[in-house]
Amino acid sequence: MLGLLALCIIQFNVHAYVPLDRIVAVVNEDVIMQSELEAKVHTIRQQLQQQGSQLPPESVLERQVLDKLVQNRIQLQIAEKTGIKVNDEALNRTISNIASENKVSLTQFRDILEQDGYNYEQFREDIRNEIALSQLRRRQVENRIVVTEKEIDNFLANQEHQGSIQTEVLISHILLALPAEATADEVEQVRLVASKVQKDLLAGADFAETAKSVSDGGNAENGGDLGWRKMEEIPSLFADYIPDMKKGDISELIQSPSGFHIITIKDIKSDEEHIVQQTRARHILIKEDELTTRKQAREKAKQLKTRIENGDDFGLLAKGNSDDPGSAINGGDLGWTTPGSLVPEFQKVMDNLEPGKVSKVFKTDYGWHILEVLERRNFDNSESLKRGKARAIIRERKLEESMQNWTRQIRDEAYVEYRLDDS
Repeated sequence: MLGLLALCIIQFNVHAYVPLDRIVAVVNEDVIMQSELEAKVHTIRQQLQQQGSQLPPESVLERQVLDKLVQNRIQLQIAEKTGIKVNDEALNRTISNIASENKVSLTQFRDILEQDGYNYEQFREDIRNEIALSQLRRRQVENRIVVTEKEIDNFLANQEHQGSIQTEVLISHILLALPAEATADEVEQVRLVASKVQKDLLAGADFAETAKSVSDGGNAENGGDLGWRKMEEIPSLFADYIPDMKKGDISELIQSPSGFHIITIKDIKSDEEHIVQQTRARHILIKEDELTTRKQAREKAKQLKTRIENGDDFGLLAKGNSDDPGSAINGGDLGWTTPGSLVPEFQKVMDNLEPGKVSKVFKTDYGWHILEVLERRNFDNSESLKRGKARAIIRERKLEESMQNWTRQIRDEAYVEYRLDDS
């Protein structure tokens, strides 16, 4: 009896010295705990130290990380309500891909994480959440972006007029955010702060360190770095300012509904022309399906290969036997293709064939193939590439603005209560 009492006293004393967790934010019906915030801050701090970046003040970093946690929690709640779920199969596949990209086995990857102080199970849940958030953003924002051919034409005409289509700039950005539905007094207060920041920058203050300390932008932790951007990739909000700026310039205050922006150009470089080697080839595809087994499909492809070797016409065999309806009607002709436009297994076989040669029977996810390379050419792909890039840039601009608007909208509609400063 005495032993049991002593054990209870020891357990009480042990627990008495364990610091209690506390709520640092309420997000609708959910909460964010101090332990979760501290773990995330620790991770971000390690990442910044590994990059050799100077850390912002602890209170600033803590608030930035908490804002990000709140934003993610709101989005995860929406994902759950809309039925987005990430099963273990998809999660395992993603983690295996991450391990492969790092050229280690899954077991080695897990060991590395644990050696670096990361809890593997927590890592799995973080990745599961990232996948869910990615699916939500695609559904709510990305899939709704439409770019028309007229927009591409206008964009390219404008860039040609400016003569800046071949230029790339390295941009950094500071945002002093305005609260939702800000009053005139609030706008003026933020403007005064932003003006003081701009004057300090013009006087020689380090842009990256200033961004880490004061910016409310999503890239604040990285010193406001927006990365290399083609002139046509610059957010539309800054598009009128960049062409007149030189390396090292600090912009005037740029006002938008989200707040006051300051940008700088850290570097400028020119682009290169794009000449690619295109291949014109034709193929025969034999698919596996409910009626055709793997063995039967492979044997049929081998028989067709033998007939080609014996002199039968490749084009006629493709028309009569290929399961690729798009090319079969043209005798298997795929037209001119650019590197990267076909699946890797097919591309590899095609790249290793000389013109006029026919491949062995080989397999891709689509089925069994016989491939003949007809000819190759060097092709100036700049026009097609320009239009493709223009489409991607316009889409990215729209996406950036739409994502900001959506994030702000769901934040305004959510109930959020910060308790970080509560004693």
